Order: sequence, then structure tokens, then C-alpha cells
Amino acid sequence: MYCIENKKYPCSTSLTMKYIGGKWKAVILMHLIEKKRYNELRKELPMVTERTISLQLKELEEDGLINRIVHTSKPPLRVEYELTDFGKTLIPVLKSIAQWGKEAAKTNEKIKTMK
Repeated sequence: MYCIENKKYPCSTSLTMKYIGGKWKAVILMHLIEKKRYNELRKELPMVTERTISLQLKELEEDGLINRIVHTSKPPLRVEYELTDFGKTLIPVLKSIAQWGKEAAKTNEKIKTMK
């Protein structure tokens, strides 16, 4: 059993899902393997609402997986996001999930590939 701030997790899988669970966290993390500005991320995820992206980014930052970098040197204000060292430890996991999805798309006739 694991415990974070008095919340218990019965196994390591549930602990992992605390960090990357939900519909968009893993997707956002995958896109942040390369540092991105907020607007770049929004353009890459047009099916996700701005509110959802903002909430997920805030949670990922609170969990220590991403850094929010605010550049105020010249207007307009520029905000970038990047993985922390802790967040970078998820890169092999995220790439494995992506690879599994590619293989599933090849072998499962219920999955249709779209462009």
C-alpha cells in the first residue's frame, strides 16, 4: 500500500494512475516530451477544451510532473511547459503505451485508423 497526503493507493498501478490517469493526462505528457508553449499544445489537441487542458496542466504541475515557465521579458507574456526530471521518468511508459496503441490498431478490426 502507498500513501500520498493521507490518500491510500492499494498497489503501484493505482499509484501510477493517480499521476497519469484520466482521459488526457497521458496524452498531454506525451506531447510535452518536447517543451511546448501553451498555444502549441492547444493546437495539437483541438478536441480538448481549453478549460480541460488548463486543469490537467495544473494537476500535472502540482504532482511535480511538469514545470510551468513564465517568460515576462517582453510582451506578450509567454508560458511554456516542460517535463520535470520526475516527469521524464514516464517517457518510456508513455512511449510503450503509444506503441501498444499502434499495434492494437493494426491487429484489431474494430479500430479504424483516421487521418
